[in-house]
Amino acid sequence: MTEKKTWSDRFESALHPAIARFNASIGFDIELIEYDIAGSIAHAQMLAHTGIISVAEGEQLVEGLQQVLQEYQRGAFQPTVDAEDVHFAVERRLTEITGDVGKKLHTARSRNDQVGTDTRLYLRDRIGKIKTQLREFQRVLIDLAEQNIETLIPGYTHLQRAQPLSLAHHLLAYVEMSQRDWERLTDVAKRVNISPLGSGALAGTTFPIDRHYSAKLLGFERVYNNSLDGVSDRDFAIEFACSASLIMVHLSRLAEEVILWSSEEFRFVTLKDSCATGSSIMPQKKNPDVPELVRGKTGRVFGHLQGLLVLMKGLPLAYNKDLQEDKEALFDTVKTVQACLEAITILMAEGLEFRPSRLQEAVESDFSNATDVADYLAAKGVPFREAYNLVGKVVKTSLGAGKLLKDLSLDEWKALHEVFEADIYEAIAPRQVVAARNSYGGTGFEQVQQALDMARSRLNSDT
Repeated sequence: MTEKKTWSDRFESALHPAIARFNASIGFDIELIEYDIAGSIAHAQMLAHTGIISVAEGEQLVEGLQQVLQEYQRGAFQPTVDAEDVHFAVERRLTEITGDVGKKLHTARSRNDQVGTDTRLYLRDRIGKIKTQLREFQRVLIDLAEQNIETLIPGYTHLQRAQPLSLAHHLLAYVEMSQRDWERLTDVAKRVNISPLGSGALAGTTFPIDRHYSAKLLGFERVYNNSLDGVSDRDFAIEFACSASLIMVHLSRLAEEVILWSSEEFRFVTLKDSCATGSSIMPQKKNPDVPELVRGKTGRVFGHLQGLLVLMKGLPLAYNKDLQEDKEALFDTVKTVQACLEAITILMAEGLEFRPSRLQEAVESDFSNATDVADYLAAKGVPFREAYNLVGKVVKTSLGAGKLLKDLSLDEWKALHEVFEADIYEAIAPRQVVAARNSYGGTGFEQVQQALDMARSRLNSDT
């Protein structure tokens, strides 16, 4: 680290200013500074532990690094583009503080294993935060579901009315999706939590380092077995981006439903003023901006996943400068997922209100109880396929007459089949249609209560 601003005496001149700017990553990898300092502290302690540097030198390095951190946190240390990257910026400031001993920090370490370590520390921390947000999202949905066990909502397939559901059952479907998201992140975290520190540039080091010691200091569960793999692996980043993409898929599906539900055509929910905006020229409008933005931001997360895959697909071993491009994708994915989780959690907790009377009206004004007529016949011994065809016939004639199934007289039912009795009216009442679906995982009220109990018990667990 000389004033010539060249890499070493191998170079006779400094970088062209435009190339220096092009090459620099300090504009975005400053995000890693606290993790870089943590990794450097562990590395310094390992160097002292193994006798590569003296204990006193190790203590000087640790104290100096802690000072750099404090300066950054209070805004006194703000690296600029001349530092190139966060790792060089920290080391340069450390050397200003400690003198020549600061130049010993990089012993037995390359920026290749250093940046890999920093990135894993960053992502491990962010995964923990996202998992906490997922639990809060689940908590809000569970609370909302608990209030609406016996509230009915039309269920759809192909966006056509299918069968009525408990609203709680509908909401709990998203709890299950987010549970898979939580579990995926837990699994990804296992592969994030592997230390590349000590892999060097690509081949390890001649110094008698203790990689397991530094890994333990940093809370890593294990170390990379192969130094080439250690510096060049970004599978963990791609896995995270894939998991993040699935989180966004689920949030976007819920967002789409809220958008539909709040429309004049559905009118299932009313958006509250705290989570909606107006039109610049149409004063009557209330726009669902929150779910629309969640739906829109999903695409950028997908894009980052694709970008990371393309970034990695042609890289020979080991480290290549291309890998600098993983940071912005990773950082933006994390920030986008966290922002969307926060926004949609607030939306579901306090930004909308379901309209039970409108929902009740909806489930009573269609033929979504037709399957229950077929089930009624099958329970009385009529072969199901025959029952299915009979019900299709009665739906057709009812549509022609402008009637719903509940409007048919008992004589009309008996004309269809002699097994019909007055109990058909109870069997096709929407509430009974829902209550009767009591198979495990179904929308029956007893099953929904059990599902709620199970979901709530997971909230404070690690599973």
